[in-house]
Amino acid sequence: MKRAVFPGSFDPLTLGHKDIIDRALPLFDEIIIAIGINSSKQYMFSLEQRISFIKETFKSNDKIKVETYQGLTIAYCQKVKSDFILRGLRNPADFEFEKAIAHTNRKMSEIETVFLLTSADTSYISSSIVRDILKNKGDVSRFVPKAVIQ
Repeated sequence: MKRAVFPGSFDPLTLGHKDIIDRALPLFDEIIIAIGINSSKQYMFSLEQRISFIKETFKSNDKIKVETYQGLTIAYCQKVKSDFILRGLRNPADFEFEKAIAHTNRKMSEIETVFLLTSADTSYISSSIVRDILKNKGDVSRFVPKAVIQ
């Protein structure tokens, strides 16, 4: 079984995340959307809300699972028997950052990182921009799935 782990905080899930997941579905038998838990990070949305956003958005797709984890992503991948980490790239800065992590992960394990470029329609969307719009009481309906708005 080709299983991929798509790690992130998903605070909140955006249409950029959804785009990457939707386009990766034909490549894998299963995608685990793995919400990393970092106790030193302040989140806008609770863990329960983030899980709910993802489950509601992908409720009709049985190839997607939602889980949480702490620690190294490669350790989590080994635990769930995933040979692939899925990552989205929006811009050259993302590539440089993600490349360093992918090389490090590859040195520490046999896990491959699969990169997908975001679609032009979603390449500018980030969770931090969405959070900033929300903090300022702006409309995020064009940037997040309906589950986040509800």
